[in-house]
Amino acid sequence: MRLALLLSLVLLSCIDTSAQPSSWMEPFPAHTIAGNLHYVGSTDLASYLVTTPEGHILINSSFDDSVPLIRKSVEDLGFKFGDIKVLLISHAHSDHCAGSARIIRETGAKYFVMDQDADAVENGGATKSRLKASYTRFTPARVDRRLKDGEEITLGGTTLVARLTPGHTPGCTTWTLKAGGLDAVIIGSPNVNPGYILVNNQDYPGIASDYERCFRVLKSLPVDLFLGAHGGYYDLPAKHRRFLVADGSNPFVDPEGYKRYVEDRETAYLTELARQQKLKAAGQPNP
Repeated sequence: MRLALLLSLVLLSCIDTSAQPSSWMEPFPAHTIAGNLHYVGSTDLASYLVTTPEGHILINSSFDDSVPLIRKSVEDLGFKFGDIKVLLISHAHSDHCAGSARIIRETGAKYFVMDQDADAVENGGATKSRLKASYTRFTPARVDRRLKDGEEITLGGTTLVARLTPGHTPGCTTWTLKAGGLDAVIIGSPNVNPGYILVNNQDYPGIASDYERCFRVLKSLPVDLFLGAHGGYYDLPAKHRRFLVADGSNPFVDPEGYKRYVEDRETAYLTELARQQKLKAAGQPNP
């Protein structure tokens, strides 16, 4: 049994990332966004480092193969990877948390996860899903603290707030914090993936009402710095090019872009919901 478990963990940790978008594994320059908030992810899989005098907080571990990239970015900024004390995630999908077990092993960080996603994290992914196994399955990792909506994580004088924005996963989390005196919002995900069932979902009966809650919360948050679990949410490459031009402005300060993005994603959700409701009313299966 022990051998079988070990083999299963090895297989899960070796998820084939070659079939994923190249931007997910493509290195991207590490940079300081504002204050003690830094970007340490790839071109599209976003990871954030919050540095403090008492150690650091990392948001999103991405894939197991992403960990060396994240480590190098942390070190390129002049910080020690081993000083990461707390690991957080946006949600329990492999592209945001498959590397967690490795990071915990290498740093000894404590792992804090929203309660509604914690079982999936500890079980190595959602047990029932229409998404591909390579997307939902990953190496399990022990959760040290199960978070509630609005709970605060404080380290070295910096406080992050966990905001439950469910739908994409039951425990999808949007993180907020003050960085350089600015309100930073790191959106978990408001997206409806292909294969998601919004009407009569037997495995996730409250998915539609959860998405409604997600958009309600996102629209209520004060925001200066618009960030997200994927760089594509907030046009990272283009903003970073502008960031390199020393004109005194910070392109990551984009409350209007945040508003447009949330409105666009809500429209996409409502369109898909209406499509599935129409199929149901016509007695047709949801493909």
